Amino acid sequence: MENAQAVSAKYSKLKGLKESFAKLKYYGILWVLLVIVLIASIIQPEFIKFSNIVNIIRQIAINGIIAVGMTFVLLTGGIDLSVGATVGVVAVSVAMMFQRGVNPVLAMIIGLLIGAVIGFINGLGITKGKIVPFIMTLGTLTAFRGLALYIANGSPQSWRNSGVNIKFLGQGDILAIPVPVYIFLGVLIMAHIILKFTTFGRSVYAIGDSREAARLSGINVIKTEWMVYTLSGFLAALSSLILISRLSVGEPTAGEGAELDAIAMSVIGGTSVSGGVGGVIGTLLGATLLSVIANLLNIIGISPFIQRIVKGAIIILAVLLDTKQKKSK
Repeated sequence: MENAQAVSAKYSKLKGLKESFAKLKYYGILWVLLVIVLIASIIQPEFIKFSNIVNIIRQIAINGIIAVGMTFVLLTGGIDLSVGATVGVVAVSVAMMFQRGVNPVLAMIIGLLIGAVIGFINGLGITKGKIVPFIMTLGTLTAFRGLALYIANGSPQSWRNSGVNIKFLGQGDILAIPVPVYIFLGVLIMAHIILKFTTFGRSVYAIGDSREAARLSGINVIKTEWMVYTLSGFLAALSSLILISRLSVGEPTAGEGAELDAIAMSVIGGTSVSGGVGGVIGTLLGATLLSVIANLLNIIGISPFIQRIVKGAIIILAVLLDTKQKKSK
């Protein structure tokens, strides 16, 4: 029988290999990103114009905030398909509060709470109701998208004549950098610190590695998962506020497909769909790569329908590579 020291040495070696794999994946994404940017600059000189770069980083910020929340969920081995519907519900709810003269700050706080409550409901069904995350969040996706359409009567909700002005949140800039980028970077830094340097972050990884082992080691699995889904809903609501402030209208269909974008950004960035591996720095790289590709396809006039095919193929390839890497380990 191996003694404790030998087991510890083996564990440390495996941990080192795991970290090496993650670094190689990050570097691989960086190289792919650099090559695509170089090709894009040659094919279409407009790509490197400052105005276009600003559009890209703004889009990265809006989608990336949702992807950060999705990364937490995926790290526990779960999935949240309801984030797009959360964006829609928050968009029309806040827009209609603006129309009715509710204080803008209060309306936005309520919007964030709505997102957190949706995440809380997901966590409740998954942890207490023992519903598979895919089924639970698919159900809330359908229900809350229907709720958004119902309360808005299927129509966009504009507040342009209400006197409310929150354009700075989505359209403003500081030192020529869009405000949403600063918000995203703040979320990203906080998420990285939480995952790497807090007990909660270590618990998230432990649950993804082995839920049962995490429970036996004293981690409150139910509480941690609940918090993760609540965080995902909260960040989806934050993204929704940025989106509606940019458009000055709350669309009940806002955020449609955002769940797939968030999953793609996280998985391409190295977060495993089975949990326990990944992080938000990889999510940033994944978000940047997808946003650059989408922007390039738009500039050269590729059909949006073809773009969906490309995005789907990228997701499949990323999951396939993740699966093969796990088998090789």
